Amino acid sequence: MAVEVLLPKIGLTMQEGTIDEWLVPTGAAVAEGDALLRLATDKVDVDVEAEAAGLFHPLVPAGATVPAGALIGWLLAEGEQPPTPAGSGIGADTAAAPALDGDGAAAPPTVNGSGDRLLSSPNARRVAAAADVDLTAVRGTGPGGRIVSEDVEEYLASRPGGLLTPLPPGGTPSSPLVRKLAKERGIDLSEVSGSGPGGRIRRADLEEVAPAAGPTHVRTSDVIPLTGMRGTIARRMHASLQEMAQLTHGYEVRMDAVVSLRDRLKEECADSDLPVPSLNDFLLKASALALRRHPLLNATVRQDGVHLLDGIHLGFAVAVPGGLMVPVIEDAVALPLTEIARRSRALAQAAREGRISPAQLEGATFTVTSLGGYGVDFFTPVINPGNVAILGVGRLRDGVEWAEDRPLRTRVLTLSLTFDHRAVDGAPAADYLRTVGELLSKPLRLLL
Repeated sequence: MAVEVLLPKIGLTMQEGTIDEWLVPTGAAVAEGDALLRLATDKVDVDVEAEAAGLFHPLVPAGATVPAGALIGWLLAEGEQPPTPAGSGIGADTAAAPALDGDGAAAPPTVNGSGDRLLSSPNARRVAAAADVDLTAVRGTGPGGRIVSEDVEEYLASRPGGLLTPLPPGGTPSSPLVRKLAKERGIDLSEVSGSGPGGRIRRADLEEVAPAAGPTHVRTSDVIPLTGMRGTIARRMHASLQEMAQLTHGYEVRMDAVVSLRDRLKEECADSDLPVPSLNDFLLKASALALRRHPLLNATVRQDGVHLLDGIHLGFAVAVPGGLMVPVIEDAVALPLTEIARRSRALAQAAREGRISPAQLEGATFTVTSLGGYGVDFFTPVINPGNVAILGVGRLRDGVEWAEDRPLRTRVLTLSLTFDHRAVDGAPAADYLRTVGELLSKPLRLLL
């Protein structure tokens, strides 16, 4: 009996996902639990496993973006034919997805809608016109078979002498999305080794070479689409500023005691497996303990009022290619500093390598973000929607304190607390910052 393969909903906020690549070919036998596809969402990329065994028959091509819950393929018995989309009980959007030929590629697009209009994006038509390409010969990979500019470029690349995006030697395969990302980041695919089936280049392979490839080359004529992670960040940050009354306090804290203690820990833990906490780890622990004393900052605003939250779950911002992720350390107030250090390193590494799970990105009640590594002293972070505050951390720098008439060198940094004035007034927010500063002045208490 045919088993539907549906696009899973990863996390509460996912509305659609992009099939980065199919990990098994059409007609291949798969077992329950085998990885079927690499799915790119607005937050994270994940491998989707088969929920049953059978012969795999995809319905949409790699690179297609489809809504959560859409029918994207079938698992069939030997000799069984896939049911028609109309009888599957899935919506019309899925039924309109382009069919695949025997190699798993999208069939040529057909005329759709009224008259002779071909489904294509304005940018695709512009690229096609510039290259004198007949769009009826191009295979569309967008929703409903819509032709996008990457499809035109792929068509040009397939013609002799028409290569726009260089492919690896020997024609090493890669999905349209991978080729698009490589182009955006200035990565030459001929220098990338593919880790997928048959040497197929996957998105994770790009992440490994991105540092060596140097900064992304952006031309003034480039257009960065507000889709995927970039689009999610744009929507959430705009909504945050529109819906909240945000105000930022700046507060300078002394870090001499933390720097001294960390130097001692580096010496004493040199021959052990214990992680040496970073300055940000000290800030995370101090932030959590201060929230226990100031619960108004660990809250959320709903229609009926300000709800104080029981758990203290710290999110911390991690810069990743193309955007930002906020992994979450659950129950941070109850964890010793060494455990916070271990979890923050593991979560940050997983985020940068594209291995982090959606569950590890949800549930933050307060967020800490640092730009100190970029030389920034003070900034105004934007509150993560659902929270009422976010703490920004500036760079560690030299300060001066006067002892009678003699200047003394100190180590300081500036904290910038953005808070929702609907839930928190200026004085309680300032008290919170003062508590964080007091905890950092006696950091031995943070080790517990």
